[in-house]
Amino acid sequence: MDGQRAGQAELGRILIYGLGRSGRGVARFLAAEGLQADWVDARPGPEDAALVADLGFGPGDLAGVYSTVVAAPGVPIDHPDLLALAARGAEIIGEVALAARLRPQLPMIGITGTAGKGSTTVLVAHLLRACGLAALEGGNIDPPLLDVVDRAEVAVVELSSFQLERVPGLRLPVAVITNLGIDHLDRHRTETAYHAAKLNITAGQSADDVLIVPAGLQVHTQAQLHAFSPDALTLADGRTLLPLTDLPEGVHPANAAAALLAAEAMLLHLGRPVDADVLAAALRSAQPVSGRFETVARIGNVRFIEDSIATRTLAVEAALLRAAPPIAWLVGGRDKGADLAPLRAAAQGRVVRIIAFGEDGEKMARELGLPFELVEGEGGDEVLLNAARAGLSALRELGQDTGGTVLLAPIGTSFDLFKDYKARGESFKQAAQVLAASAAQLAEARA
Repeated sequence: MDGQRAGQAELGRILIYGLGRSGRGVARFLAAEGLQADWVDARPGPEDAALVADLGFGPGDLAGVYSTVVAAPGVPIDHPDLLALAARGAEIIGEVALAARLRPQLPMIGITGTAGKGSTTVLVAHLLRACGLAALEGGNIDPPLLDVVDRAEVAVVELSSFQLERVPGLRLPVAVITNLGIDHLDRHRTETAYHAAKLNITAGQSADDVLIVPAGLQVHTQAQLHAFSPDALTLADGRTLLPLTDLPEGVHPANAAAALLAAEAMLLHLGRPVDADVLAAALRSAQPVSGRFETVARIGNVRFIEDSIATRTLAVEAALLRAAPPIAWLVGGRDKGADLAPLRAAAQGRVVRIIAFGEDGEKMARELGLPFELVEGEGGDEVLLNAARAGLSALRELGQDTGGTVLLAPIGTSFDLFKDYKARGESFKQAAQVLAASAAQLAEARA
Protein backbone atom coordinates (compact mmCIF):
# COMPACT_ATOMS: atom_id res chain seq x y z
CA MET A 1 0.00 0.00 0.00
CA ASP A 2 2.92 2.37 0.73
CA GLY A 3 4.18 1.82 -2.82
CA GLN A 4 0.71 2.55 -4.13
CA ARG A 5 0.48 5.83 -2.19
CA ALA A 6 3.95 6.84 -3.34
CA GLY A 7 2.92 6.14 -6.93
CA GLN A 8 -0.16 8.32 -6.54
CA ALA A 9 1.89 11.19 -5.14
CA GLU A 10 4.39 11.01 -8.00
CA LEU A 11 1.67 11.42 -10.62
CA GLY A 12 0.99 15.06 -9.72
CA ARG A 13 -1.35 16.86 -12.09
CA ILE A 14 -2.68 14.35 -14.62
CA LEU A 15 -3.88 14.67 -18.19
CA ILE A 16 -5.56 11.80 -20.05
CA TYR A 17 -4.67 12.27 -23.73
CA GLY A 18 -7.05 10.26 -25.90
CA LEU A 19 -10.15 8.50 -24.62
CA GLY A 20 -11.61 5.49 -26.39
CA ARG A 21 -11.21 2.00 -24.92
CA SER A 22 -7.85 2.59 -23.21
CA GLY A 23 -8.62 6.14 -22.07
CA ARG A 24 -11.94 5.14 -20.54
CA GLY A 25 -10.12 2.45 -18.56
CA VAL A 26 -7.61 5.04 -17.34
CA ALA A 27 -10.39 7.45 -16.35
CA ARG A 28 -12.33 4.80 -14.41
CA PHE A 29 -9.18 3.66 -12.64
CA LEU A 30 -8.03 7.15 -11.61
CA ALA A 31 -11.48 8.04 -10.33
CA ALA A 32 -11.58 4.85 -8.24
CA GLU A 33 -8.21 5.88 -6.79
CA GLY A 34 -9.69 9.23 -5.76
CA LEU A 35 -7.48 11.08 -8.24
CA GLN A 36 -8.49 13.98 -10.46
CA ALA A 37 -7.55 14.30 -14.11
CA ASP A 38 -8.18 16.51 -17.10
CA TRP A 39 -8.72 15.01 -20.54
CA VAL A 40 -8.13 15.80 -24.20
CA ASP A 41 -9.66 14.07 -27.21
CA ALA A 42 -10.09 15.58 -30.64
CA ARG A 43 -13.28 13.59 -31.33
CA PRO A 44 -14.72 12.17 -28.11
CA GLY A 45 -17.51 9.70 -28.69
CA PRO A 46 -20.80 9.95 -26.77
CA GLU A 47 -19.70 7.16 -24.41
CA ASP A 48 -16.41 8.97 -23.73
CA ALA A 49 -18.04 12.32 -23.05
CA ALA A 50 -20.66 10.80 -20.75
CA LEU A 51 -18.06 8.90 -18.73
CA VAL A 52 -15.70 11.81 -18.05
CA ALA A 53 -18.65 14.05 -17.20
CA ASP A 54 -19.95 11.49 -14.70
CA LEU A 55 -16.50 11.22 -13.14
CA GLY A 56 -16.19 14.99 -12.83
CA PHE A 57 -13.15 15.22 -15.11
CA GLY A 58 -12.92 18.42 -17.13
CA PRO A 59 -11.34 19.36 -20.48
CA GLY A 60 -7.59 19.76 -20.40
CA ASP A 61 -5.44 22.76 -21.25
CA LEU A 62 -2.85 21.89 -23.88
CA ALA A 63 -0.97 25.06 -23.00
CA GLY A 64 -0.92 24.08 -19.34
CA VAL A 65 1.63 22.27 -17.18
CA TYR A 66 1.06 18.64 -16.18
CA SER A 67 3.24 16.22 -14.25
CA THR A 68 1.89 13.11 -15.96
CA VAL A 69 0.22 12.56 -19.31
CA VAL A 70 -1.38 9.15 -19.80
CA ALA A 71 -1.58 8.82 -23.58
CA ALA A 72 -3.71 6.36 -25.52
CA PRO A 73 -1.75 3.80 -27.58
CA GLY A 74 -3.11 5.16 -30.85
CA VAL A 75 -1.49 8.57 -30.30
CA PRO A 76 1.99 8.64 -31.90
CA ILE A 77 4.85 9.12 -29.47
CA ASP A 78 6.02 12.14 -31.51
CA HIS A 79 2.61 13.84 -31.70
CA PRO A 80 3.18 17.62 -31.46
CA ASP A 81 0.89 17.95 -28.44
CA LEU A 82 2.81 15.28 -26.53
CA LEU A 83 6.15 16.82 -27.46
CA ALA A 84 4.97 20.22 -26.26
CA LEU A 85 3.63 18.80 -22.99
CA ALA A 86 6.90 16.91 -22.43
CA ALA A 87 8.88 20.10 -23.08
CA ARG A 88 6.97 21.72 -20.21
CA GLY A 89 7.96 18.90 -17.86
CA ALA A 90 5.29 16.23 -18.32
CA GLU A 91 6.20 12.56 -18.27
CA ILE A 92 4.39 10.69 -21.04
CA ILE A 93 3.24 7.20 -20.00
CA GLY A 94 0.54 4.70 -20.95
CA GLU A 95 -1.94 2.56 -19.06
CA VAL A 96 0.61 -0.24 -18.51
CA ALA A 97 3.12 2.03 -16.77
CA LEU A 98 0.27 3.53 -14.74
CA ALA A 99 -0.81 0.07 -13.60
CA ALA A 100 2.75 -0.91 -12.69
CA ARG A 101 3.24 2.24 -10.60
CA LEU A 102 -0.03 2.12 -8.71
CA ARG A 103 -0.14 -1.67 -8.31
CA PRO A 104 3.56 -2.48 -7.78
CA GLN A 105 2.67 -5.65 -5.90
CA LEU A 106 0.77 -7.18 -8.83
CA PRO A 107 2.83 -9.76 -10.79
CA MET A 108 2.54 -9.19 -14.53
CA ILE A 109 3.49 -11.26 -17.53
CA GLY A 110 4.00 -9.13 -20.64
CA ILE A 111 3.56 -10.65 -24.09
CA THR A 112 4.41 -9.02 -27.39
CA GLY A 113 5.29 -10.04 -30.95
CA THR A 114 4.37 -9.34 -34.53
CA ALA A 115 1.93 -12.27 -34.60
CA GLY A 116 0.45 -14.60 -32.02
CA LYS A 117 0.62 -12.32 -29.00
CA GLY A 118 -3.16 -12.25 -28.38
CA SER A 119 -3.60 -16.02 -28.61
CA THR A 120 -0.54 -16.57 -26.40
CA THR A 121 -1.86 -14.11 -23.82
CA VAL A 122 -5.18 -15.92 -23.56
CA LEU A 123 -3.41 -19.29 -23.36
CA VAL A 124 -1.04 -18.21 -20.55
CA ALA A 125 -3.97 -16.98 -18.48
CA HIS A 126 -5.80 -20.29 -19.12
CA LEU A 127 -2.78 -22.31 -17.95
CA LEU A 128 -2.34 -20.24 -14.78
CA ARG A 129 -6.03 -20.49 -13.92
CA ALA A 130 -5.76 -24.27 -14.27
CA CYS A 131 -2.96 -24.10 -11.68
CA GLY A 132 -5.24 -22.32 -9.19
CA LEU A 133 -4.25 -18.71 -9.77
CA ALA A 134 -6.74 -15.91 -10.42
CA ALA A 135 -5.02 -14.90 -13.66
CA LEU A 136 -6.74 -12.37 -15.92
CA GLU A 137 -5.73 -11.15 -19.36
CA GLY A 138 -5.90 -7.52 -20.50
CA GLY A 139 -4.03 -4.71 -22.22
CA ASN A 140 -4.04 -4.62 -26.00
CA ILE A 141 -6.56 -7.45 -25.82
CA ASP A 142 -9.95 -6.75 -24.23
CA PRO A 143 -10.43 -5.64 -21.50
CA PRO A 144 -8.06 -2.74 -20.75
CA LEU A 145 -5.40 -3.72 -18.21
CA LEU A 146 -6.64 -1.21 -15.65
CA ASP A 147 -10.05 -2.91 -15.62
CA VAL A 148 -8.53 -6.14 -14.27
CA VAL A 149 -5.68 -5.13 -11.94
CA ASP A 150 -7.83 -5.22 -8.80
CA ARG A 151 -9.34 -8.63 -9.57
CA ALA A 152 -6.21 -10.52 -10.57
CA GLU A 153 -3.52 -12.38 -8.68
CA VAL A 154 -1.54 -12.30 -11.92
CA ALA A 155 -2.13 -9.98 -14.88
CA VAL A 156 -1.28 -11.42 -18.30
CA VAL A 157 -0.78 -8.40 -20.54
CA GLU A 158 -0.80 -8.30 -24.31
CA LEU A 159 1.52 -5.46 -25.31
CA SER A 160 1.52 -3.79 -28.70
CA SER A 161 4.48 -1.85 -30.05
CA PHE A 162 2.41 1.30 -29.52
CA GLN A 163 2.01 0.54 -25.82
CA LEU A 164 5.66 -0.40 -25.44
CA GLU A 165 6.74 3.05 -26.64
CA ARG A 166 5.56 4.49 -23.31
CA VAL A 167 6.42 2.11 -20.45
CA PRO A 168 9.19 3.98 -18.57
CA GLY A 169 10.38 2.00 -15.57
CA LEU A 170 8.33 -1.10 -16.34
CA ARG A 171 9.89 -4.27 -14.93
CA LEU A 172 8.28 -7.58 -15.79
CA PRO A 173 9.24 -10.75 -13.89
CA VAL A 174 8.21 -12.73 -16.99
CA ALA A 175 8.12 -11.43 -20.57
CA VAL A 176 7.46 -13.14 -23.90
CA ILE A 177 8.35 -12.19 -27.47
CA THR A 178 6.42 -14.49 -29.78
CA ASN A 179 8.32 -13.40 -32.92
CA LEU A 180 9.68 -10.28 -34.62
CA GLY A 181 8.62 -9.41 -38.15
CA ILE A 182 7.65 -6.16 -39.85
CA ASP A 183 4.50 -4.16 -39.11
CA HIS A 184 3.20 -0.66 -38.41
CA LEU A 185 5.83 1.09 -40.52
CA ASP A 186 3.29 3.87 -41.04
CA ARG A 187 3.72 4.60 -37.32
CA HIS A 188 7.32 3.56 -36.54
CA ARG A 189 8.70 4.41 -40.02
CA THR A 190 11.53 1.87 -39.91
CA GLU A 191 11.88 -1.80 -39.01
CA THR A 192 14.61 -0.84 -36.54
CA ALA A 193 12.31 1.56 -34.66
CA TYR A 194 9.49 -1.01 -34.65
CA HIS A 195 11.77 -3.70 -33.21
CA ALA A 196 13.18 -1.24 -30.66
CA ALA A 197 9.66 -0.58 -29.40
CA LYS A 198 8.97 -4.31 -29.10
CA LEU A 199 12.25 -4.88 -27.24
CA ASN A 200 11.25 -2.34 -24.59
CA ILE A 201 9.45 -5.31 -23.03
CA THR A 202 12.79 -6.44 -21.58
CA ALA A 203 14.39 -3.04 -20.97
CA GLY A 204 13.62 -3.02 -17.25
CA GLN A 205 14.30 -6.69 -16.58
CA SER A 206 17.14 -7.93 -14.39
CA ALA A 207 18.94 -11.25 -13.91
CA ASP A 208 16.13 -12.43 -11.63
CA ASP A 209 13.57 -12.13 -14.44
CA VAL A 210 12.77 -14.37 -17.41
CA LEU A 211 12.48 -13.49 -21.10
CA ILE A 212 10.97 -16.12 -23.39
CA VAL A 213 11.83 -15.92 -27.09
CA PRO A 214 11.67 -18.12 -30.18
CA ALA A 215 14.71 -20.31 -30.73
CA GLY A 216 17.26 -18.45 -32.84
CA LEU A 217 16.14 -14.91 -31.96
CA GLN A 218 19.07 -12.87 -30.69
CA VAL A 219 18.03 -10.39 -27.99
CA HIS A 220 20.16 -8.24 -25.70
CA THR A 221 18.72 -8.61 -22.21
CA GLN A 222 19.71 -8.82 -18.57
CA ALA A 223 17.05 -11.47 -17.99
CA GLN A 224 17.36 -15.25 -18.14
CA LEU A 225 16.61 -16.36 -21.70
CA HIS A 226 14.33 -19.33 -22.30
CA ALA A 227 13.82 -20.35 -25.93
CA PHE A 228 10.78 -22.12 -27.34
CA SER A 229 10.22 -24.03 -30.56
CA PRO A 230 7.00 -24.93 -32.39
CA ASP A 231 8.38 -28.46 -32.68
CA ALA A 232 7.99 -29.43 -29.00
CA LEU A 233 6.00 -28.62 -25.87
CA THR A 234 8.69 -28.62 -23.22
CA LEU A 235 9.36 -27.17 -19.78
CA ALA A 236 12.48 -25.13 -19.09
CA ASP A 237 14.44 -28.24 -18.08
CA GLY A 238 13.75 -29.85 -21.45
CA ARG A 239 11.04 -32.28 -20.33
CA THR A 240 8.43 -32.84 -23.03
CA LEU A 241 4.97 -32.31 -21.57
CA LEU A 242 2.81 -33.80 -24.32
CA PRO A 243 2.99 -34.50 -28.06
CA LEU A 244 1.97 -31.76 -30.47
CA THR A 245 -0.81 -33.99 -31.76
CA ASP A 246 -2.58 -33.58 -28.40
CA LEU A 247 -3.13 -29.86 -28.96
CA PRO A 248 -6.71 -28.91 -29.86
CA GLU A 249 -7.41 -27.83 -33.42
CA GLY A 250 -6.67 -24.16 -33.90
CA VAL A 251 -4.10 -23.85 -31.10
CA HIS A 252 -0.79 -22.95 -32.73
CA PRO A 253 2.14 -25.06 -31.45
CA ALA A 254 4.47 -22.04 -31.21
CA ASN A 255 1.97 -20.13 -29.08
CA ALA A 256 1.44 -23.18 -26.87
CA ALA A 257 5.20 -23.70 -26.43
CA ALA A 258 5.75 -20.05 -25.45
CA ALA A 259 2.73 -20.02 -23.14
CA LEU A 260 3.90 -23.14 -21.34
CA LEU A 261 7.30 -21.64 -20.53
CA ALA A 262 5.68 -18.36 -19.42
CA ALA A 263 3.25 -20.11 -17.08
CA GLU A 264 6.06 -22.21 -15.62
CA ALA A 265 8.24 -19.13 -15.07
CA MET A 266 5.46 -17.25 -13.27
CA LEU A 267 4.66 -20.24 -11.05
CA LEU A 268 8.33 -20.43 -10.04
CA HIS A 269 8.45 -16.66 -9.50
CA LEU A 270 5.53 -16.94 -7.09
CA GLY A 271 6.96 -20.01 -5.35
CA ARG A 272 4.12 -22.18 -6.57
CA PRO A 273 4.49 -25.84 -7.60
CA VAL A 274 4.80 -26.68 -11.29
CA ASP A 275 2.44 -29.62 -11.83
CA ALA A 276 3.22 -31.08 -15.24
CA ASP A 277 0.03 -33.13 -15.32
CA VAL A 278 -2.14 -30.08 -14.62
CA LEU A 279 -0.38 -28.05 -17.30
CA ALA A 280 -0.69 -30.89 -19.82
CA ALA A 281 -4.41 -31.24 -19.12
CA ALA A 282 -4.85 -27.47 -19.48
CA LEU A 283 -3.13 -27.50 -22.88
CA ARG A 284 -5.41 -30.31 -24.03
CA SER A 285 -8.47 -28.28 -23.01
CA ALA A 286 -7.31 -24.95 -24.51
CA GLN A 287 -9.57 -23.25 -26.99
CA PRO A 288 -8.42 -21.05 -29.88
CA VAL A 289 -9.30 -17.38 -29.62
CA SER A 290 -12.34 -16.51 -31.70
CA GLY A 291 -11.34 -14.94 -34.99
CA ARG A 292 -7.84 -16.39 -35.03
CA PHE A 293 -7.52 -19.34 -37.41
CA GLU A 294 -10.94 -20.61 -36.39
CA THR A 295 -12.84 -23.31 -38.27
CA VAL A 296 -16.29 -21.76 -38.67
CA ALA A 297 -18.00 -24.29 -40.98
CA ARG A 298 -17.49 -27.55 -42.85
CA ILE A 299 -18.99 -28.84 -46.07
CA GLY A 300 -17.93 -32.42 -46.58
CA ASN A 301 -14.14 -32.47 -46.38
CA VAL A 302 -13.85 -28.72 -46.95
CA ARG A 303 -13.13 -26.50 -43.95
CA PHE A 304 -13.85 -22.78 -43.84
CA ILE A 305 -11.21 -21.08 -41.69
CA GLU A 306 -11.62 -17.50 -40.49
CA ASP A 307 -8.41 -15.62 -39.75
CA SER A 308 -9.58 -12.08 -40.43
CA ILE A 309 -6.95 -10.64 -38.08
CA ALA A 310 -4.20 -12.02 -40.36
CA THR A 311 -2.96 -8.78 -41.95
CA ARG A 312 0.70 -9.12 -40.98
CA THR A 313 3.03 -11.16 -43.17
CA LEU A 314 4.00 -13.54 -40.35
CA ALA A 315 0.37 -14.22 -39.43
CA VAL A 316 -0.74 -14.81 -43.03
CA GLU A 317 2.27 -17.05 -43.71
CA ALA A 318 1.47 -19.11 -40.60
CA ALA A 319 -2.15 -19.50 -41.74
CA LEU A 320 -1.10 -20.64 -45.20
CA LEU A 321 1.29 -23.23 -43.77
CA ARG A 322 -1.24 -24.55 -41.22
CA ALA A 323 -4.28 -24.80 -43.50
CA ALA A 324 -4.85 -28.16 -45.16
CA PRO A 325 -4.28 -27.94 -48.93
CA PRO A 326 -5.63 -27.47 -51.48
CA ILE A 327 -6.43 -23.91 -50.39
CA ALA A 328 -8.77 -21.33 -51.84
CA TRP A 329 -7.27 -18.19 -50.33
CA LEU A 330 -9.44 -15.10 -49.77
CA VAL A 331 -7.28 -11.99 -50.18
CA GLY A 332 -8.57 -8.45 -49.92
CA GLY A 333 -9.27 -5.32 -47.96
CA ARG A 334 -7.12 -2.21 -47.90
CA ASP A 335 -3.45 -2.80 -48.69
CA LYS A 336 -1.19 -1.92 -45.74
CA GLY A 337 2.06 -2.62 -47.57
CA ALA A 338 2.73 -6.11 -46.23
CA ASP A 339 5.76 -7.96 -47.58
CA LEU A 340 4.31 -10.44 -50.08
CA ALA A 341 7.49 -12.36 -50.98
CA PRO A 342 7.24 -14.86 -48.08
CA LEU A 343 3.57 -15.36 -48.91
CA ARG A 344 4.30 -16.26 -52.51
CA ALA A 345 6.68 -18.93 -51.23
CA ALA A 346 4.23 -20.26 -48.62
CA ALA A 347 1.41 -20.44 -51.17
CA GLN A 348 3.36 -22.45 -53.75
CA GLY A 349 1.92 -25.95 -54.15
CA ARG A 350 -0.76 -25.23 -51.54
CA VAL A 351 -3.02 -22.48 -52.94
CA VAL A 352 -5.01 -23.44 -56.03
CA ARG A 353 -6.75 -20.09 -56.42
CA ILE A 354 -6.86 -16.67 -54.82
CA ILE A 355 -10.33 -15.20 -54.35
CA ALA A 356 -9.74 -11.44 -54.48
CA PHE A 357 -12.18 -8.98 -52.92
CA GLY A 358 -12.44 -5.45 -51.65
CA GLU A 359 -10.51 -2.27 -52.35
CA ASP A 360 -7.07 -3.74 -53.05
CA GLY A 361 -7.78 -7.45 -53.43
CA GLU A 362 -7.10 -7.56 -57.16
CA LYS A 363 -3.90 -5.52 -56.79
CA MET A 364 -2.52 -7.85 -54.11
CA ALA A 365 -3.58 -10.96 -56.04
CA ARG A 366 -1.71 -9.77 -59.13
CA GLU A 367 1.40 -9.08 -57.06
CA LEU A 368 1.21 -12.58 -55.57
CA GLY A 369 1.32 -14.00 -59.09
CA LEU A 370 -1.13 -16.88 -58.54
CA PRO A 371 -4.36 -17.71 -60.41
CA PHE A 372 -7.13 -15.51 -59.03
CA GLU A 373 -10.79 -14.65 -59.37
CA LEU A 374 -12.23 -11.25 -58.44
CA VAL A 375 -15.58 -11.15 -56.64
CA GLU A 376 -17.75 -8.13 -55.92
CA GLY A 377 -21.10 -7.37 -54.31
CA GLU A 378 -23.33 -4.78 -52.70
CA GLY A 379 -21.82 -4.27 -49.26
CA GLY A 380 -19.35 -6.29 -47.24
CA ASP A 381 -21.66 -9.17 -46.34
CA GLU A 382 -22.56 -9.89 -49.95
CA VAL A 383 -18.93 -9.59 -51.01
CA LEU A 384 -17.80 -12.19 -48.49
CA LEU A 385 -20.71 -14.51 -49.26
CA ASN A 386 -19.69 -14.39 -52.92
CA ALA A 387 -16.05 -14.91 -51.96
CA ALA A 388 -16.81 -17.92 -49.76
CA ARG A 389 -18.96 -19.41 -52.52
CA ALA A 390 -16.23 -18.83 -55.10
CA GLY A 391 -13.67 -20.47 -52.83
CA LEU A 392 -15.84 -23.56 -52.42
CA SER A 393 -16.40 -23.74 -56.18
CA ALA A 394 -12.65 -23.51 -56.83
CA LEU A 395 -12.02 -26.53 -54.62
CA ARG A 396 -14.90 -28.52 -56.09
CA GLU A 397 -13.49 -28.00 -59.57
CA LEU A 398 -10.64 -30.26 -58.44
CA GLY A 399 -13.06 -33.09 -57.61
CA GLN A 400 -16.10 -33.56 -55.37
CA ASP A 401 -14.16 -35.34 -52.60
CA THR A 402 -10.90 -33.40 -52.79
CA GLY A 403 -11.49 -31.52 -49.55
CA GLY A 404 -9.23 -28.64 -48.65
CA THR A 405 -9.65 -25.23 -47.08
CA VAL A 406 -11.41 -21.98 -47.87
CA LEU A 407 -9.14 -19.62 -45.95
CA LEU A 408 -9.82 -16.00 -45.04
CA ALA A 409 -6.33 -14.63 -44.31
CA PRO A 410 -6.85 -11.35 -46.10
CA ILE A 411 -3.52 -9.44 -45.82
CA GLY A 412 -5.42 -6.13 -46.16
CA THR A 413 -7.12 -4.23 -43.37
CA SER A 414 -10.90 -4.36 -43.04
CA PHE A 415 -11.70 -0.66 -43.26
CA ASP A 416 -12.78 -0.65 -46.90
CA LEU A 417 -15.92 -2.69 -46.19
CA PHE A 418 -16.18 -3.20 -42.41
CA LYS A 419 -15.69 -1.28 -39.19
CA ASP A 420 -12.96 -3.67 -38.01
CA TYR A 421 -11.46 -7.12 -38.50
CA LYS A 422 -13.96 -8.66 -36.08
CA ALA A 423 -16.92 -7.52 -38.20
CA ARG A 424 -15.21 -8.87 -41.31
CA GLY A 425 -14.58 -12.20 -39.60
CA GLU A 426 -18.16 -12.47 -38.40
CA SER A 427 -19.41 -11.74 -41.92
CA PHE A 428 -17.26 -14.57 -43.33
CA LYS A 429 -18.43 -16.91 -40.58
CA GLN A 430 -22.07 -16.21 -41.38
CA ALA A 431 -21.41 -16.66 -45.09
CA ALA A 432 -19.72 -20.02 -44.54
CA GLN A 433 -22.54 -21.20 -42.31
CA VAL A 434 -25.15 -20.15 -44.88
CA LEU A 435 -23.33 -22.23 -47.51
CA ALA A 436 -23.04 -25.16 -45.11
CA ALA A 437 -26.75 -25.04 -44.29
CA SER A 438 -27.64 -24.92 -47.98
CA ALA A 439 -25.37 -27.89 -48.68
CA ALA A 440 -26.96 -29.86 -45.85
CA GLN A 441 -30.48 -29.13 -47.14
CA LEU A 442 -29.46 -30.20 -50.64
CA ALA A 443 -27.95 -33.43 -49.36
CA GLU A 444 -31.08 -34.17 -47.34
CA ALA A 445 -33.30 -33.56 -50.35
CA ARG A 446 -31.22 -35.98 -52.40
CA ALA A 447 -31.30 -38.69 -49.75
